[in-house]
Order: sequence, then structure tokens, then C-alpha cells
Amino acid sequence: MGVRRIKEFNLALLGRWCWWLLVDRSSLWFRVLDLRYGVEGGIQGGGRTASAWWRDLYTLGREGWFNDNVSRSIDNGKHTLFWSDEWIEGLSLGSRFSRLYDLSVFKEVTVFDMSQLGWGEEGVAWIWRCRLFVWEEQMLGELLLLLHNVVLQVDKNDRWLWALESSNVYFVCSAYRVLIVHPPLVPSVTVSDLWHKDVPLKVVLFAWRLFRDRLPTKDNLHRRGVLDRDSRLCVAGCGSIETSQHLLLHCNIFGSVWYLIY
Repeated sequence: MGVRRIKEFNLALLGRWCWWLLVDRSSLWFRVLDLRYGVEGGIQGGGRTASAWWRDLYTLGREGWFNDNVSRSIDNGKHTLFWSDEWIEGLSLGSRFSRLYDLSVFKEVTVFDMSQLGWGEEGVAWIWRCRLFVWEEQMLGELLLLLHNVVLQVDKNDRWLWALESSNVYFVCSAYRVLIVHPPLVPSVTVSDLWHKDVPLKVVLFAWRLFRDRLPTKDNLHRRGVLDRDSRLCVAGCGSIETSQHLLLHCNIFGSVWYLIY
């Protein structure tokens, strides 16, 4: 097995740990990690005190290939945080409606709790620390529209689903297969090396955004709530999700252009 395939296999193994942290939150080991690093609302970086293993997990939790194939199935809503977890359109409500989250009295509540309080227009769930401005009320109206079609199944528990298996359960082999076909884009230089006075600033900024995955690709715009999930396909019409890695390496049209330039 070559060096590249060993690395991809290790990424798939790390994916197994990420999957376990998402699914088995009732275990003692999860509670220990939560106290040590903070994982309840999403895997935290842990700062300088974090181990190399935990930093790798944190990095993996932000990688597109893992997040793109994991989704949340909301049933009774008892194990999903209303504001912090990504349970509607692939984005947390706390990120999409950050102003409302800051003003809300109920922050660390589950979807089930908010439903019980009442998330209708006059629901008790909407108690704020101060009176809303007109633009904040418009934001609340947008949130109410999102919640209008949510129906909870009280007899079923929330689940995480792995899209690459018919059983919806994570397996290292399925993650390894997708990594072999579409390996993650890893920069060969450090970001600090980009800032060179002899390179035009616009080129440096483009490269900096590329290595940090900050280019306005359709996939990134979807993550920021600008585009819906069905609008993430490549502008070239090739049928793949438009990511930085796809546009520069794998797209039959744009990828070949970058190769010729190189």
C-alpha cells in the first residue's frame, strides 16, 4: 500500500472515531472527552493543550468528504440541540440566525423541548432578552417558515445517517473507497509561505482562500445558507458537487484548464 493510500486509510479510521462521537453520546468515554475538550455542540479544537490525535479529529470534523456524507435524521428531537446541531438544510440555526440565538433565553435546549414550548408565531419558545427590532422580527419570520413543515415522530429516536451505506451506518471501507476516488485537497506549502512580495496580491489572496477552503464555490455558499442543497452542482454541468477540489482537480472542463496552465 502506497503512502497516499495509507494516509487515506488513516483518514477513514479517524472518520470512524468522528462517527462514534456523533452516535454514542451516552457512553462514559464520550462524557470524559466532552469534559476534556468540549464536544457536545460539535467537536472543539481544544487549543494548545489538545493532543495531536484530537487535533486530527477536529480537522476531520471540518473536512468536506466526511460532512457531505453525514446527515441528521430528526424523529423525536430529544437528542438534537435546537440551535447548535445541523438539523435543517445542513446548517445550525445558531449560525444561520446568530442574532436570534444571541437574544434567545433558551439556548441549550433540544428540538423536542422547543416543540413542547411551542415554536409557532405566538409560542412560548420565543422569549427574548430584549424586544426585537423590525429586521429581527423578519428574521424570526424566516425561521418560522423553516419550522412550519417539521413534524416530530415521538416514538423514534434521532439518528445519524451515513450516505455511502444502505444501512446508513459508517464503515471504514466505504469511507476509504470515496477517499481513493476523490482524495481531499491538501496544500503542499504552508499558508505563511504564500505571502511573498513578488507575487501579485490578488494571486496570493486566491491561493490563501483556496488552501483554507474559503472560495465562494457552490458547496461553500450552501454551507453559509446562501444556496439550497439542490443548487450545489458544478456550473460546468458535469453533475458533481462544486467544491474547490472538484473545480481545480477533478472537473472534466475546469480541472483540465488548470492542468494546462500548470
